[in-house]
Amino acid sequence: MDECGWMRQQLGSTIRQVVIKVLLVAIPAVAHAQSAPDASLQVNTSGSGQAATGAPLTVTLQDALQRAKALNPQFQSALTDQGLAKEDKVQARAGLLPNVNYISEYIYTQGDRTHSNTPAFIANNGVHEYIAQGNVHQVLSYGAIADYRRTAFAEAAARARAEVAIRGLVVTVVQAYYAYVVAQRKYSTEQLAAAEAQRFLDISQKLERGGEVAHSDVIKAQIQYQAQQRDLQEAQLGMNKSRLDLSVLLFRDFNENFAVVDDLRLPAPIPTFEEVQVQATRNNPDLRAALAALREAGQEVTVAWAAMVPSFNVDWFYGIDAPQFATEDRFGRRNLANSGAVSLQLPIWTWGANVSKVKQAKLRRNLAQVELSATQRQLLANLRSFYNDLQTARSELELLSQSADLAAESLRLTTMRYQGGEATVLEVVDAQNTLTQARNAYDDGQARFRVAQANLQTLTGTL
Repeated sequence: MDECGWMRQQLGSTIRQVVIKVLLVAIPAVAHAQSAPDASLQVNTSGSGQAATGAPLTVTLQDALQRAKALNPQFQSALTDQGLAKEDKVQARAGLLPNVNYISEYIYTQGDRTHSNTPAFIANNGVHEYIAQGNVHQVLSYGAIADYRRTAFAEAAARARAEVAIRGLVVTVVQAYYAYVVAQRKYSTEQLAAAEAQRFLDISQKLERGGEVAHSDVIKAQIQYQAQQRDLQEAQLGMNKSRLDLSVLLFRDFNENFAVVDDLRLPAPIPTFEEVQVQATRNNPDLRAALAALREAGQEVTVAWAAMVPSFNVDWFYGIDAPQFATEDRFGRRNLANSGAVSLQLPIWTWGANVSKVKQAKLRRNLAQVELSATQRQLLANLRSFYNDLQTARSELELLSQSADLAAESLRLTTMRYQGGEATVLEVVDAQNTLTQARNAYDDGQARFRVAQANLQTLTGTL
């Protein structure tokens, strides 16, 4: 057997072995894929990592914020825009620096009939031309410098808009998180109210059997008890709905088996308006985004003007451009050499296109100035509005807490007076409703304060 036949035999044997190994790996994988269940839509009601034990996942507010950041499409879109702007800056910076390229080319041209080594086409240097060169290319343009500055401002604006998005996401998560906390509290309040209504119904029935009250009191107590049962069902429905709303924000697999930490408490005093105003001036991302957009628009005007001024291209080549692909020809002469070229580009006539681009850039710059002014005015208005809302919510919390305590004491005293025959059934029912309303108002007030604080933080950062 000759050498070629032996190589073909070895190659065929190697190919057969590879095919057998591929089949041994692929067949079990295909069988496993065919037997696997369809996972196109999975709803987890047991919680990630809690399927075996059934224990709910406990989520704090910070956990909720971290989970929402990874799943919120608006925030991820802002992060993507920031990343794209950063890469635009990298590319613009690369345009200011020399580029190194390698060129390898072979050109064949039909020779002259009388001279076999003379090409028939004037544009070519020979019948056989081999090119293997390194090229250093540099563009000298003021427009490229202005474009790099523009991308730097665009990146700053995208970074500020990403911060705006995350602060807006914080408000959304805080609203959903504490809506669920308050819904749980209201459900507990309605449970207590239903138990109190049941207890009052029992008291009125006992007093009726003793001849101390009329049957109308029992009827009123029954109506109150049924109303509390309806309110309890509505509170449970609201709690389930708020849990679903929060689950959409936090879990990729729509997990419903989780618990939140109730950290609502009487907050500390808030800072003064002057301190908040200083923080808003330094840390407001809307203002930074508008200012960066104005600077970006200014650089766009410079880029448009730069298209009407001269630009230079500098090239330096080193390598082979010869009839033979070799460092020396058959006569011993070196084929390695270098060459350079400098070109000047001067725009003369573009039918008004460059002037039109300058006008467009100026229009965008004027719009950016208007948007910056509007952002400044809106910042001052929102700052005052959000601070007043936070201040009012903070001052009302103490009153709401006192009202809840007083309502509980009023119900206790009114029930005792009713048992003693000194109060009417309407007074007891009114005291029960007042207590439920006072507790719910206090819970809503605490959630309102946290949401108002989050709204103010969109302007000032962390307080």
